[in-house]
Amino acid sequence: MATLFVRHDVADFGKWKAEYDAFEADRRDMGVTAHGVYRDDGRPNSVTAYHDFKSMDAAKAFASSSRLKQAMKRAGVSSEPEIWFGNRV
Repeated sequence: MATLFVRHDVADFGKWKAEYDAFEADRRDMGVTAHGVYRDDGRPNSVTAYHDFKSMDAAKAFASSSRLKQAMKRAGVSSEPEIWFGNRV
């Protein structure tokens, strides 16, 4: 199993979360099998999310997709996303 992790700041967490939730069908369609969101303690507009996939290829395709980039823009992501990948062992 492959996991994509992303951390970024958002302008307004409530707006970002609504957009994130609205993207659920797209996430499933692009191979996400599980996901979760965390807010930084003390920095409520700093968000870290993980997304699990069956393969690393699917994780990397998701990370580079224009659909994801457009959703992040709509959601008000206000910093350059930090993205990293891992394989569950």
